[in-house]
Amino acid sequence: MIVTLTANPSIDRTVTLPGPLRPGAVHRALAVTSEPGGKGVNVSRVLAAAGAETVAVLPTRPDDPLPGLLAAARIPMRTVPAGGPVRINLAVTEPDGTTTKINEPGAALPAASRGELAALLAGLAAEAEWVVLSGSLPPGVPAEWYAELVALLPDTRVAVDTSDAPLAALAARLDRAAPQLLKPNGEELAQLTGADPAGLDDPAAAAAAAGELVRRGVGAVLATLGAAGAVLVDATGAWHATAPPIVPRSTVGAGDSALAGYLLADLAGADAPGRLRHAVASGSAAAALPGTQLPAPGDLDPGAVSVTALTPLPHR
Repeated sequence: MIVTLTANPSIDRTVTLPGPLRPGAVHRALAVTSEPGGKGVNVSRVLAAAGAETVAVLPTRPDDPLPGLLAAARIPMRTVPAGGPVRINLAVTEPDGTTTKINEPGAALPAASRGELAALLAGLAAEAEWVVLSGSLPPGVPAEWYAELVALLPDTRVAVDTSDAPLAALAARLDRAAPQLLKPNGEELAQLTGADPAGLDDPAAAAAAAGELVRRGVGAVLATLGAAGAVLVDATGAWHATAPPIVPRSTVGAGDSALAGYLLADLAGADAPGRLRHAVASGSAAAALPGTQLPAPGDLDPGAVSVTALTPLPHR
């Protein structure tokens, strides 16, 4: 079982345009869709579509539409009371795949609800093969909360995918709260290591930056690099995977799908190159799908992903 925590869940509303977005202009949408969202929920959606056992843990209210959307998607969930209504995240997609996102901040999460979420995770962790901490934190939640949760689960494999202040707070505590998997994108990898973001399109440079995090205690780093593919670094080596050619339609959920693909491959017993190959296949499949649609196994083509071993650049 894979447990996902989405502390700041959402309803993801996607507006698909027939042409480019023009600021200040009036547009008529081709389609509008709404899906249960938040990064951890997206991971659970991909896992469930592949037949893997997953539980989505999140705060919500009984009168919110989110539980109904999750039930309709057949995503098992465990919930605690939220401090307000679920946020709406808006994505506007253009025909060339360009996606403009407007994310609401979300409702505050009371301290009592944070405690309930932590207790839920601790209880589920005994049966979980992975616990995923994913996405932003609601307003008012201390930035170090993810680091505290990692420390709370010392006997569980924990994957973290976040950004900004929560990511920086986790990085500052790797000596006592290092996750088994960290999934930054290129910009976040630069934020973590002080590397030049422009240089991380080079897989060897990205692997060198990721290697710094592994040396500081992180079990493995899966760094997604957009069109440049992804790198995976752990204590045994470093690998780069090239993304297969696709026609991009929406970037919504691509990183979450890559993380889910990695975890699915891990559950299947794949080695490190195999986990990376499946992650890139899953992320690329998501980018080729419209709106908030996430990939099912039939959308993936792992054979189109090439994986090569890397010799990372020397430690800076």
